[in-house]
Amino acid sequence: MNKKTHSLCCLLLAFCLVLGSVAPVYATKQEVEDARQTMSGLEAEKQKVEAALKNLEGLKHDAAAYVKQLDAELGVINQEMEQLAVQIEEKEAEITVTQENLEAAREVEAGQYASMKLRIKYMYERGNTSMIELLLQSSDLVQLMNRAEYIRKISEYDKDMMDEYVATKNTISAHEAELLTEHGELLYLQEQTRFKQQSTETLLSQKSTELSNFEKKIGEAQGQISEYEKDIQAQENQIKNLEAEIKRKEEAAKKAAEAAGKQYNTVSLGNINFIWPCPSSSRITSGFGGRSSPTEGASSNHQGIDIGAPTGTPIVAAASGTVVIATYSYSAGNYVMLNHGGGVYTVYMHCSQLLVSEGQQVSQGATIAKVGSTGYSTGAHLHFGIRAGGQYLNPSKYVSP
Repeated sequence: MNKKTHSLCCLLLAFCLVLGSVAPVYATKQEVEDARQTMSGLEAEKQKVEAALKNLEGLKHDAAAYVKQLDAELGVINQEMEQLAVQIEEKEAEITVTQENLEAAREVEAGQYASMKLRIKYMYERGNTSMIELLLQSSDLVQLMNRAEYIRKISEYDKDMMDEYVATKNTISAHEAELLTEHGELLYLQEQTRFKQQSTETLLSQKSTELSNFEKKIGEAQGQISEYEKDIQAQENQIKNLEAEIKRKEEAAKKAAEAAGKQYNTVSLGNINFIWPCPSSSRITSGFGGRSSPTEGASSNHQGIDIGAPTGTPIVAAASGTVVIATYSYSAGNYVMLNHGGGVYTVYMHCSQLLVSEGQQVSQGATIAKVGSTGYSTGAHLHFGIRAGGQYLNPSKYVSP
């Protein structure tokens, strides 16, 4: 075997070894670890819910305290789910980058592979002339040295080309392993989100059951109704006092503008074009006005409309305005009230999460909260109300899905 043929065989052997050097990635160990983490996460979440229910057990005699505590537990879970959502978004972005890097490395590998095939083909076709023969045919020492240098550079090129190919294959293996790990982490975060959702469903189910039990006890415990009515009255008084103060300021501003000879832009209900506050749902579960109370003690004179939607569904501002209330109450749960000017307001109740704060200016269509079942409520929905002149009006006359 001449030296050229020997070099060709060595290159072919190295090429084959490189092609087979990347062992398949077995995820057995990783799968076992993922399963262990999943079970650990599920058990931890289960224990947290059991602890929450145990804490609530002692409050079952007091509807107001029970609802407030359960809503607080739900608030914690909602915050954890928000954090998980952010982590999932970040992890998906990382996976996208890793996939792009992997594809780029594979493109480089394909180019290197094609170049090496051409080199091997050339060596095979030129195999009749050995390196030794090339050197022996030199006419003088200078040509001999030049040809020796030429042969050395070719050998270095072959070695560099092989090293680069090996490095690319290793890079691909690293990206594949990284991608596998990131997918595992994403699945874990998604599993944690699912556990949180199950916890939310468990607590909401327990809340619905207990409120039903309160209904049965209403005849013996009128205090539960009075507690609810007291909260509604306190809430209504707060709203009326707030409206009176805002009206006083608006009238003072109007007088100041007129005294200065300036135009004061007045707002009225008639020139506000409201949009539907829950874009992803058009299902009205309870209309405005007289109704059969969905929960014993709840108002039978419904001061708005209920829009049924899953927990976490976005709630948007029906019109541009200023946030004048963003708080929690036993009866309304988490709720927002917007001032649109001219004594016109909109109210959004039973939210799982508030995304605005008092004094904040919001544009029509901006997300201000998320649908929930906080307060005296037995199912996820948005209670939407419109107030004008100190009275609640039927929203269905001013807005439609």
